[in-house]
Amino acid sequence: MAKEKYYVVWEGVVPGIYRTWTDCQLQTKGYQGAKYKSFESLAEAERAFASSAYQYIGKNAPKAKTSRPPSELPAIVIQNSLAVDAACSGNPGQMEYRGVYVGNNQQLFHFGPVLGTNNIGEFLALVHGLAFLKQKGWDMPIYSDSKIAMKWVKDKKCKTKLEHTTQTNELFDMIARAEKWLRTNKYSTQIIKWETKEWGEIPADFGRK
Repeated sequence: MAKEKYYVVWEGVVPGIYRTWTDCQLQTKGYQGAKYKSFESLAEAERAFASSAYQYIGKNAPKAKTSRPPSELPAIVIQNSLAVDAACSGNPGQMEYRGVYVGNNQQLFHFGPVLGTNNIGEFLALVHGLAFLKQKGWDMPIYSDSKIAMKWVKDKKCKTKLEHTTQTNELFDMIARAEKWLRTNKYSTQIIKWETKEWGEIPADFGRK
């Protein structure tokens, strides 16, 4: 008996998750720029569909997982925590960020890609993480491997030198919303520096190095 697969269609006639190759083809065959991929489980497909296609397909997709499984992390690492990270192809370039639960490497949120810089992505990822945890009512720390982003969050200001143009309008709108959130919200979440040299890549790493 053939193993059941699930097909994620990010861009096609009707984006979604399909249970047969035929249904997937109906949504993608002849569709310019179609983006799709098969997965072994429904849970994996649902996580993929909620994320960016570029995380799973194309030249920017990670070829191998570079972060260590939770069982292999040093005892000092808090498993009940959120890790955030950003990736950027160029500077500026196509930027995206995500948040991952350290205890099981499950992706909890993802944004992008949009034109930006890695530092901006790291900053937005931290603010997104703070807002996400406050909304969920979850009491856990956030790990970040970016000293710059941590400083910007502390100062409640994204001190980027990226030029504000029509191409970066969406990004600067997000920056403004993030800065406003920091000014108008109180939080007790601890932000901890992820020590890459000692612990390996942060669990939210995109694996593009």
